[in-house]
Amino acid sequence: MAKINDNYLKLKAGYLFPEIGRRVRAFAEANPQANVIRLGIGDVTRPLAPAILKAFHDAVDDLSRVETFAGYGPEQGYDWLINAIIEKSYNKLGVSLKTSEIFVSDGSKCDCANILDIFALDNVVAIGDPVYPVYNDTNVMIGRTGEADDKGYYKGVVYMPCNEDNGFIPSLPTEKVDIIYLCFPNNPTGVVASKAELKKWVDYAIANDAVIFFDAAYEAFITDPSIPHSIYEIEGAKKCAIEFRSFSKTAGFTGVRCGLVVVPEEVMGTTTSGETYSFNKLWLRRTTTKFNGASYPVQRAAAAVYSDEGWAQTKELVDYYMENARIIREGLKEAGCTVYGGVNAPYIWLKTPGGMSSWDFFDKLLTECNVVGTPGSGFGPSGEGFFRLSAFGSRENVIEAVERIKKNLK
Repeated sequence: MAKINDNYLKLKAGYLFPEIGRRVRAFAEANPQANVIRLGIGDVTRPLAPAILKAFHDAVDDLSRVETFAGYGPEQGYDWLINAIIEKSYNKLGVSLKTSEIFVSDGSKCDCANILDIFALDNVVAIGDPVYPVYNDTNVMIGRTGEADDKGYYKGVVYMPCNEDNGFIPSLPTEKVDIIYLCFPNNPTGVVASKAELKKWVDYAIANDAVIFFDAAYEAFITDPSIPHSIYEIEGAKKCAIEFRSFSKTAGFTGVRCGLVVVPEEVMGTTTSGETYSFNKLWLRRTTTKFNGASYPVQRAAAAVYSDEGWAQTKELVDYYMENARIIREGLKEAGCTVYGGVNAPYIWLKTPGGMSSWDFFDKLLTECNVVGTPGSGFGPSGEGFFRLSAFGSRENVIEAVERIKKNLK
């Protein structure tokens, strides 16, 4: 009989969002009359921008004609998309990248997991707590960790608490680590890191020959001009950082699927014999072996994001969700809640009232307000006592949800 990967058995519970879905379905089946408003998972609700939709349609039409048909494309993405990304997303930040350093993918969630393929299992990993669950769970799945303790911390991982005392910005590890996960604007807390904060991490990585995995999936939601959009705005970062970006929330591609990874050629690792080797070359090898590239119509749609018309329309989408975030944030404050995030990020991180547990507060909002959020404990032990709400709902639902919560909590 074939043997299973026992590492999956170390995972103590189902992935956070399927568990939320299970509870919501059970409630909805028992209460079919309830109008449940979902502000839990970060799924967008606004349609694709007109310029993007037109490019999508035109690309599908291209596939109907012999002279414009596209089959297999470059595994790392078409140059016309990569060049647009460099020009519009990086050059304006003063960041210079080569086309060989950008890899177009089918989403940053996959990338954050797949990047582990090119790193040895004996690397020591540091992860924030609370954190996007994919970082933690994928390290468990590949066998980098031991069993979890009673709190849910896995042996072999360095956890960096993010709490009210440190403003939800993790402190530098006191021990040497090899891989560091950073996410700013942060999911789930919604906080951002200044250039000075990020410089500390870059300096640490260079001094300790570590690599930073920088998840910038929400950079488009930054409103403060002093906050960096890319880790590469920090001097020295191209020597030590790999950056992940996504079209999912920025341009509404949660169902379309497109993201990108930046692996500068300067980011180096060592072989078991002590020789240096480029992670860029390894990622290229991995990509060309295991991936056939994002589809042609999807990449044409992504390229339309960077057109003048698409850029303006995409900004309107971002502004729409950030107005939702403002409505949620201010409404919760009026209800007496302690609230974080929601200024430079589409997530609002609130302290559960009266010391209530995260899952108890989830059940309270679901059953009494018919509103769905995300329990903070699902993001890690340090998330206990907190709760995340997403700004990706419709304006009508956001306003209604906030009014329900205000009436219930007052």
